[in-house]
Amino acid sequence: MIKPQIRAEASSGGRGVPFVALEQKRWRVRLLILLLVLLLLVTAAVAVRVGAVSVPVADLLRILGVVPGSPSTLDPVKKAIILELRLPRVVLAALVGASLAMAGAAFQALFRNPMADPYVIGVSSGASLGATVAMLLAVDFRFLGVGSVPVLAFAAALGTVFLVYQLAKTGSVVSIFTLLLAGIAVGSFLSAIVSLLVYFSGERLHQVVFWLMGGFGGANWLYVRTALPYFVLGTGMIAFYARELNLLLLGEETAGYLGVEVERAKKLLLTGASLLTATAVSTSGVIGFVGLIVPHAVRMVAGPDHRFLIPASALAGATLMVAADALARTVLAPTELPVGLITALAGGPFFLYVLRNRRKMKFFS
Repeated sequence: MIKPQIRAEASSGGRGVPFVALEQKRWRVRLLILLLVLLLLVTAAVAVRVGAVSVPVADLLRILGVVPGSPSTLDPVKKAIILELRLPRVVLAALVGASLAMAGAAFQALFRNPMADPYVIGVSSGASLGATVAMLLAVDFRFLGVGSVPVLAFAAALGTVFLVYQLAKTGSVVSIFTLLLAGIAVGSFLSAIVSLLVYFSGERLHQVVFWLMGGFGGANWLYVRTALPYFVLGTGMIAFYARELNLLLLGEETAGYLGVEVERAKKLLLTGASLLTATAVSTSGVIGFVGLIVPHAVRMVAGPDHRFLIPASALAGATLMVAADALARTVLAPTELPVGLITALAGGPFFLYVLRNRRKMKFFS
């Protein structure tokens, strides 16, 4: 018979977190989500406005249709910059940031490891290999209007996930520990191949390296429309199994006692998180630290309940990515920095802070 304490902890979403205490803080969590929504909207508005060509707030509101105005009086150049360049870039950055943050939160719960991030099972290495091959071999085709580099990156990322899953599978059971080891091994092997290809990349070195460092330089509405269905599908899988993520934090055996179909839940959660990661990497390159630090930061405020942690992480990840991209293209304008460089500079000190304050990781102890 399951002890009442375990039932309470399972309902609350983490170890040692009483259900009543979490209920008392629920209004604070909802307030946090509302504040994150407002922060994302403000950050997106600022990101759309700033750049090499500054757009006044009044013109921006008229271009976006927020306030009425005669279209004939709008500067067509500024209108094109906002609607065709900056706005799709901001939307894509938000999708990528949300994807990486949600995938990071899911992987940290699945592996019960605060060090886990969206790239832990080799998704980034597979995507990097696909993109590098496409660039070095000058592969030129379009699938549903999307170029060869993101298409091959996406296919290689999902292929890597499938390979790692099959390597870790024993009968119908997949050991999380074995999955982690298989992901590390396959990821290291693919990274070595990418490094070898980069070494012989010659005149395409800059193109390859810039993609590997991550960015949104080629963002457009086609990328957004292509990424959106996979984003919705992956988000739905993780959100639908938020309760199962709470119970899996207690261990697979305990989760099974509490009614979770453990293997089914693991398979669908891995699929959803990997789909989000593959979509993010294929459209933006490898952008580190977002999927690692955002769930940590949100968990410190919102607690370990994934019913709130997942949406809060998505909003925080989207905000962070939009802000990082805006900073990357404006700090040395007109020169554009890789977004991955900005997130690494911000994420490194934060991660060191977390390591120095290990009590912040108590939900994994």
